[in-house]
Amino acid sequence: MNYKITALKQQRRNPNRVNIFLDGEFAFGLSRIVAGWLEVGQELNDEKIITLQAEDERELAYQRAVKLISHRMRTENEIRRNLDKHQVSPEVIDGVIRRLRRSGLIDEKYFSESWVENRNEFRPRSHRMLTYELRQKGIADEIIVEILDRTLPDEALALKAAQKNAHKYNGLEWNDFRKKLSGFLARRGFSYNIISPIVDQVWNELESQGKAGGESLKEVIE
Repeated sequence: MNYKITALKQQRRNPNRVNIFLDGEFAFGLSRIVAGWLEVGQELNDEKIITLQAEDERELAYQRAVKLISHRMRTENEIRRNLDKHQVSPEVIDGVIRRLRRSGLIDEKYFSESWVENRNEFRPRSHRMLTYELRQKGIADEIIVEILDRTLPDEALALKAAQKNAHKYNGLEWNDFRKKLSGFLARRGFSYNIISPIVDQVWNELESQGKAGGESLKEVIE
């Protein structure tokens, strides 16, 4: 059965969508990009309408993914979860992911590199913790291993984390300082054999700057 397009009207609340009127009555809405070739007087059959609505579903899903990425970088897994939450079909999601890959809007390796660089700069944590975070994002193990092989070792990351946060414990005596800084580093995923010498080193640095409180490390040990 054929239907004649009698009007094409931009939606008031969403200028990126167009209302399609067939034979004088509202029929359905389409994204502007999908409706771009339609014109008043044109005839559509049932098959063409189904095709247009399927294209619109794919375009809506793609635009939702692009909007998500515009706030911050996302992994494929994050995009899949978001689209699935909005009841987008698996077939459409697969198509969106392929389109995003082709356009360079998602790149698992680049995401992982940026994630690790950001963590190392502002909130250093252990390789174990970074691995956990990236796996939670859906990053493949081979990418994680490749990225972490090129980053600082745990000892350097632990020292960096300790030095960035040691000022919070200025003036504390050794035992309190050790407990608090050790607990902080443990929460960042570092093991005890790394934490212990780092805490000693940072305490000594504070002592040399006159910022350590109470008894010195040497006095406590002796």
